[in-house]
Amino acid sequence: MADLDIRLYSNSLCRTTSFRMFLPNDFREDIPIEKPAGPIKTLLLLHGYTGDGDIWVNKEQAAQLNVAVVAPNGENGFWLDGEATGHKYATYIGVELIDYLRRTFGIAKTPETTGVMGFSMGGFGALHTGLMFPGTFGKVAALSSALIHNEVAKMKEGDSNPVANYEYYKGCFGEPSKLPESDNNPEYLAHKLKESGGKIPEIFMACGTEDFLIERNREFHAFLEKEGIAHKYVEDKGIHDMNFWSKYAAVFMPEMFG
Repeated sequence: MADLDIRLYSNSLCRTTSFRMFLPNDFREDIPIEKPAGPIKTLLLLHGYTGDGDIWVNKEQAAQLNVAVVAPNGENGFWLDGEATGHKYATYIGVELIDYLRRTFGIAKTPETTGVMGFSMGGFGALHTGLMFPGTFGKVAALSSALIHNEVAKMKEGDSNPVANYEYYKGCFGEPSKLPESDNNPEYLAHKLKESGGKIPEIFMACGTEDFLIERNREFHAFLEKEGIAHKYVEDKGIHDMNFWSKYAAVFMPEMFG
C-alpha cells in the first residue's frame, strides 16, 4: 500500500499545487492474503473549510476494496470555479486532476470505478463535482455537507456570517443574485441533469442530528426527493467532527465500491 505526496503544476490554478495519494498496488509476499480482483477503483477525497489534502478514510478498508484514494488541496475555494484567474477549483479536480491520474497511473477511467467523497465544504464539493461531471464520477458521498447555496443567494454587500463575509462568498459562488440558476448551485445542476435525461451519479448523504448543518442537509434531501432523484440519506447522532465523518466514510465506501 503505497503513500505518495505529489506536486504538479495546475493550469486551472495557475500555480504548483499538491495532492496526497494512497495506492493499493503493492502487497507483501510473506503474508498470504486474497488480493482484490478487477481494476483499481478511485476515490477523490475533498477536505473542508480551512483544511488541506489529507487521507482521512481507513486505508486498510480502501485496500480491501481495491480503492486508490486521492486527496487534493482545494484551499477555501468551495471546490468551485471562481471568476478570478487561478480559482478554477472545480475544473482542477473534475478535469485536470482526473486527466493527470489517467495518464500517470491508469486509474479513474470510468464513472463506474470513480467516486468523490467530502465533508462539510468538501461535502458540498462532492455533490457539486459529481453533478457537474457525471460522465466522470459515478458515485458521490457527502458528509455533513455545507449546502449553503440558498443562504448565499440572499446575501447582499456588507453581509457576513460567523464563517466568512460577502466578498468571500461572492469570490467562490459568483454574484449571489445569479446563484439560483448558476452551475455553482448543485440544485440547479441536478435539475438540469435530470431534465436532459443524463445519468445522475449514485448519491450517499449523511449528517449528524446535532450538526449545525443538519437543516441544510434535510433541505437538500427534500429537494432530491421532490425531483425524484434516487439517493441514500442517513441521519444519526453526531456533531460536525471527524468521528462522524470517519464512521460514515467506512459505512459508504463498501456501498460505493463493494
